[in-house]
Amino acid sequence: MSRSLVKSMATVSGLIMLSRVFGFARQVLIAGVIGASGSPVADAFWAAFRFPNMFRRLLAEGAFQAAFIPLFQGRHVEGGDEEARAFAEDVLAWMIFILTALSAVVMIFAPAFVWVVATGFEDDPEKFRLATHFTIIMFPYLACMSLVGLYGGLLNAMHRFAAAAAAPLALNVIMIAVVLVYADRGVTVTGYAASWSVFAAGLAQLAILMFGAWRSGFLLKLRLPKWTPHIKRMLALGWPGFIGAGALQINTIVGTNIASREAGAISWLMNADQLYQLPLSMIGITLGIVLMPAISRAVKEGDEPAARSNLNRGLELVLLFGLPAAAALMAMPTLICAALFIDFAGDALSYFGQNESAYLVRDAEATGLALSVYGFGLLSFCLQKVVSSAYFARENTRTPMKFALLAISINMVLSLTLFPMIGFIAIPIATIVASWTEVILLSRQLWKAGILRPDDRLTRRTPRLVIAAIVMGLAVWAAAENTGLLLPFFGGQLWLLLLAIVAGGGALYGACAVLFGGARLSDFKGLITRRA
Repeated sequence: MSRSLVKSMATVSGLIMLSRVFGFARQVLIAGVIGASGSPVADAFWAAFRFPNMFRRLLAEGAFQAAFIPLFQGRHVEGGDEEARAFAEDVLAWMIFILTALSAVVMIFAPAFVWVVATGFEDDPEKFRLATHFTIIMFPYLACMSLVGLYGGLLNAMHRFAAAAAAPLALNVIMIAVVLVYADRGVTVTGYAASWSVFAAGLAQLAILMFGAWRSGFLLKLRLPKWTPHIKRMLALGWPGFIGAGALQINTIVGTNIASREAGAISWLMNADQLYQLPLSMIGITLGIVLMPAISRAVKEGDEPAARSNLNRGLELVLLFGLPAAAALMAMPTLICAALFIDFAGDALSYFGQNESAYLVRDAEATGLALSVYGFGLLSFCLQKVVSSAYFARENTRTPMKFALLAISINMVLSLTLFPMIGFIAIPIATIVASWTEVILLSRQLWKAGILRPDDRLTRRTPRLVIAAIVMGLAVWAAAENTGLLLPFFGGQLWLLLLAIVAGGGALYGACAVLFGGARLSDFKGLITRRA
C-alpha cells in the first residue's frame, strides 16, 4: 500500500467526522421539530428511514464492498485497468437491472415493507399510513446508494478514499436545510419534506461519486447485463457478504420491528443509534474501509506478514480510539441526550420560529438509557468491522455469514424474550450480546487459521489503554454527576458544558495513554505503514 494506514484513516475519518457532526445537527433538529414519544410522525418517519439508512450503511460502508473490492483488485492485478473496468461495468449493468425491478416491487407493495419494519403500527392506522407514504418517497434513495456503493468500492480499491467519505455530507446538509425551511409549517409537513430531502440527497451523493470516478479516469459506461464467470463469483461472494457485513444493520431492523409495539421507542432507539454511530463511523467503519484494500492487496501479492501486521495495527487503533468513546457513552448518556436534543435543539430552533424543542425530558432519559447500553457494545461493533476485513480480503464471505446468522438469531430470541419484561431497552441489550458473540467467534476462527496473531506491541499496549479509558470514564462520570455545580460557569448552557467535558476527558485520556505507555505521540506521524 502506497500510503500509511494512519494517513488513509485520517483522510476518511476526518471527512466522516465532518459528516457525522452534520448528522448530529440533522438528528437533533428533526427530533426538536417532530419530537418522539408524543408524535406519530416521528415514529413513522424513523421507521421508514430505516430502509434507506440500512442500505446506505450496507452498500456504501461494508457489505457490497466486501465482495466487490477483492474481485476488482484481483482483475486489476491480473489484467490492469481495462480488465478491472470491464468487470465494474458488468456489475453496474446487473445492478441497474436488479434495482429497477426491486424499486417497482417496493412501490407496489410498500405497505408490506412497512409491516416488516414496524408490525406494531398495525394498531395505529395513521402512523402506518404515514410510514407507507414516507417509504415510497424515500425508497429510490436505495437505488442511488447501490450505485454509490459501486463507485465508492471502485475508488476505495484504488486507495482514493476522499470522494466516498465526503458523499454522506450531502444527505445531512440537504436534510438540515429542508427541515429548517419547514420547521414552522407543522409536524406532518416537515415529515413529508424531510422524506423528499432523502431522495434528493441520494441523487446528490451519486453525482459526487461519479465526479470522483470521472476525475480518476474510471467513469463507467452503460452496457447490457452479461452472465460472466466474474459476475457469478461476485454473486457467490455478495449474498453471504451482505449478511456477514450487515449483521448489525439487520439486527437493527429486527429491533425496530419489535420496538414498534411501544410508543416513542423507535425514535429513542434511532436517536441513540445516531449518537453511537459517530464513534463507530470514525473508528470501526473507517478502519474497515481502509484495511480491506490494504489486506486484500497484500494477500493477492502473497505477503501474509504484511496482511497480519495491518490487522494488528487496525486492532490497536480500535482500542486506542474505541475505548475512550465507549467509556464516555457509558459515563454520561443522559447528559449527552439532554444537551443535544433539548438544550442545543431548542437554541437552534428558536432562530426559526419555534420556541422550544419538541423532545421531552422523558425522551432524553429513555434515549440516554439506550445509549448507555450501546456504549457496552461499541467496541464490539468496531472490532467486527476490522476482523471481518481479514475474511473479506481473502474472498471468504461464508464464514462471517454463518456467524452473522447466529448473531441475528441470538438478537431475535433475546429481543422477543426480554421485550415483554423490560420494554424497549431489550433491543440494545440483545444487539450487544449478539455483537460480542459474533466478534468472539470471528476472532477465534482467525486465530485457529493462523491469521490473527497479536504482536508484542498490541499485547503490551492493550491493558494500558484500558486503564487510561477507566481513569477518563470515572472523571467524566464525576463531572456529569455534578452538572448543577458546573452549569453556572457555562451560562446555563448544557451543550457548552458537554463540549467542555468531552474536551477535558479527551485530553485526560490522551495524557494517561501516553503516560501509561499505551500510545506514543510518534504513532500519529505516519509510523504505521504497509510493513509496520
